[in-house]
Amino acid sequence: MNSHQLSGLTAEGLRTFVAEQLTRSRARTVQLTDSVDTDDLVRQHSRLMSPLVWDYAHIGNQEELWLVRDVGGREPVRQDIDELYDAFKHARADRPALPLLGPDEARAYVSEVRDKVFDVLDHVRFDGRELVDNAFAFGMIVQHEQQHDETMLATHQLREGVPVLDAPPPPPGRRLPSAEVLVPGGEFLMGTSTEPWALDNERPAHPVRVAPYFIDTVPVTNGDYLAFVDAGGYDDERWWSPNGWAHRQKASLVAPRFWQQTPEGWFRTRFAHREALPLDEPVMHVCFYEAEAYAAWAGKRLPTEAEWEMAARFDLATGRTRRFPWGDENPGPQHANLGQRHLRPAPVGAYPAGASPLGVEQLVGDVWEWTSSDFTPYPDFRAWPYDEYSLVFFGPDYKVLRGGSFGADEIVARSTFRNWDYPIRRQIFAGFRCARDPRPEELG
Repeated sequence: MNSHQLSGLTAEGLRTFVAEQLTRSRARTVQLTDSVDTDDLVRQHSRLMSPLVWDYAHIGNQEELWLVRDVGGREPVRQDIDELYDAFKHARADRPALPLLGPDEARAYVSEVRDKVFDVLDHVRFDGRELVDNAFAFGMIVQHEQQHDETMLATHQLREGVPVLDAPPPPPGRRLPSAEVLVPGGEFLMGTSTEPWALDNERPAHPVRVAPYFIDTVPVTNGDYLAFVDAGGYDDERWWSPNGWAHRQKASLVAPRFWQQTPEGWFRTRFAHREALPLDEPVMHVCFYEAEAYAAWAGKRLPTEAEWEMAARFDLATGRTRRFPWGDENPGPQHANLGQRHLRPAPVGAYPAGASPLGVEQLVGDVWEWTSSDFTPYPDFRAWPYDEYSLVFFGPDYKVLRGGSFGADEIVARSTFRNWDYPIRRQIFAGFRCARDPRPEELG
């Protein structure tokens, strides 16, 4: 069963699907919070991130606001803490100073809310109101929890101490048939009007015309990026935009975050494990400006958001826009590296079954991919069900990332899903692939 098929379910089938997703998301949240001690739960590991215990209670508070109070019409559980867990009232850097719920109190609160949510789920009618059509409010909350789980996973990457998370390695990579793929361009349908749980900024579907372009078959690897570092790319202003160069100097950037150079070579730290830099994995923890500079050094550029989505979804043979690069079924372990299944990006070439019709690979999972596009609304955008999800972020301050990372869950890793962040951010699981304009002789 996948979320695209929700409209065909009976009410009982929908209840079962929602319950499964709520339970699966909560199991991940519990793993991420139970794996550390009380000190680690309440500590702020970086001013860029909240204490883990804030994320935990915030997940419960959003669930209470939308599902217990709004959908269920029930009495509040803890109305007195609403302001503490309002993400717009308190910056992340300030949250440790707030009178937050302690770990045990947070667990009890989140558990009580979930019990009430399951009772609401047992009795709700999935019609008569847009918020409950196809269980949208429940899907929104599941996605919210999974997004915070990825944020908490990023906090785990920033914490110091002994390793507490473990996972098996990803599948091996393979030699690629080509380094880049020609996308002939043309018109395709971008975004969605049919995904029941798609969020407002993904809507509506609308035709977009794209000129022909080349796009990398896979994301830029650590080995590729190391060549840029070794060539003095961080010291050469030619490759950097004015804003990028200013940030590189201000932040003293010399390599991706979590890389260390030693006499024995380059290493990286990954969830408290220090390991030799794996040259065949996608580069990660680079900001937009670093991605942009590498692309210029390589004689390329970053793809636009439309170019990325066309490469991921458009089937040239049928003229149809797919849900995913490989087709319409939800991601399986053969398609993509998602859900912190492996706790690292997979080597390039590891997912041939996940290729798009044109042969572009690893578009979903592994690393979020920076695009050159600002975060802006689609034509006929409608803010719903609240302005603070997308509307307040639109504009030139944020760049769009696409595709999902190894830490993103399949419930949010749609090919239409839009992530966004400041171009200086490096703590997120972000990499990139390059694009370029074809030369006249390459178009034949």
